[in-house]
Amino acid sequence: ILNYDIMARFRRRTCIILLLFILFICSIMMALKTLGPDRAGFGDPFGLGLLPELQQRTVLLDSKQNSLNRAQGDTVTRVSNLHSIAVNTMKASMSPVKKLEEELSSPNYNFHIFYYTWYGNPQFDGKYIHWNHPLLPHWDPKIANNYPKGRHNPPEDIGANFYPELGSYSSKDPTVIEAHMKQMRSASTGVIVLSWYPPGMADENGEPTDDLVPVVLDYAQKYNLKVTFHIEPYKDRDDRSMYHNVKYITDKYGSHPAFYRHKTSTGRLLPMFYVYDSYVTIPEIWANLLTVSGSQSIRNTPYDALFIALLVEERHKHDIHRSGFDGMYTYFATNGFSYGSSHHNWAGLKAFCDSNNLMFIPSVGPGYIDTSIRPWNNHNTRNRVNGKYYETAFSAALLVRPEIISITSFNEWHEGTQIEKAVPKRTGQVVYLDYKPHKPNVYLELTQKWSEKYRKEQEQWLM
Repeated sequence: ILNYDIMARFRRRTCIILLLFILFICSIMMALKTLGPDRAGFGDPFGLGLLPELQQRTVLLDSKQNSLNRAQGDTVTRVSNLHSIAVNTMKASMSPVKKLEEELSSPNYNFHIFYYTWYGNPQFDGKYIHWNHPLLPHWDPKIANNYPKGRHNPPEDIGANFYPELGSYSSKDPTVIEAHMKQMRSASTGVIVLSWYPPGMADENGEPTDDLVPVVLDYAQKYNLKVTFHIEPYKDRDDRSMYHNVKYITDKYGSHPAFYRHKTSTGRLLPMFYVYDSYVTIPEIWANLLTVSGSQSIRNTPYDALFIALLVEERHKHDIHRSGFDGMYTYFATNGFSYGSSHHNWAGLKAFCDSNNLMFIPSVGPGYIDTSIRPWNNHNTRNRVNGKYYETAFSAALLVRPEIISITSFNEWHEGTQIEKAVPKRTGQVVYLDYKPHKPNVYLELTQKWSEKYRKEQEQWLM
């Protein structure tokens, strides 16, 4: 009887404990169920650890998506909607940004980085843009016949040898723009050199992007970055159209706090324009615009600025000087590809610039590979060597003590010069290159490292 009582009490106690445990588990499950994914802190689908305001913006974008889809044919309306979404969410997120400011490296306004907003996808653009880049044929038909033709088929097959952590994104996606600004700021760059075509114009594989400039400027301001313009070789670019377009940019964007102005040795604050493929226009035409006596002279007008020409061949340095440009840059990330991109020529170019009152802006890059769009161009590939190629380029640039260093590029994925985060990916027969054994942000960290090194060395040069 005693044993029976003990066993009965034991069973009751066990049942009570089990019941309490079940109630405890149920209460936890109910509490977890009330948490939405935004509050659960799982981050964004790409593991970027984006800010809370980005997650809020994602919800807003979802609610706007139907109206955006109905406006696919109206680019201006679509970008205007995105801009208003961006502005509204930015207003609600200033305190997290202040905290972020304390965590990020300070921007270095002498580090300029080339940035492209020509990418598109069906969600934001109604179709893929640039990710579906065609395979470009070799100019010699005999060679061209040995290589595949056609175009890429995103999202698995894109026109790049590396694959972005953000996937085949749209440059109009506010969450993408913000992620890019955060990455560029974390790399301690200070000035975004924005690829630009006049309104209604684009490269042969893209679509107009001028309407996106206000959004880029707003997000740049949020991260204390500045924006200048990389004027592309648009149709009929000459002295007259350049005057018109510089006036347009300055009038429309010049009052924005993120619009970049460079302080010259005389104390003037002037906008700066990089002019890609400047050598295709003869010096006499440029002189009309860029010299005081020119027929279309922009000098000593409200639209005066610093104009930086692309130097490819050695002879271009004399043409640049004769044209009235204020300086030169080298752009290409392929050491040895051109005279200008060859590191061993930078000392001579810097000396020429110093003796002719010109700025010399060497362009450094992490490597180069464009065989996804030019399958016949293997000989110009430059292996990244796990970051060593990039550091060698920075070292060569610092040796000539330039006032500004430019970086090719943040996101020119077609030519494999990007420092944007990339991830390993394998699809079918395609195996993308990646940054292993390092993390996706390794080139951002290397840029930040050399930005600090440059800052310290520059202090020594000025002493």
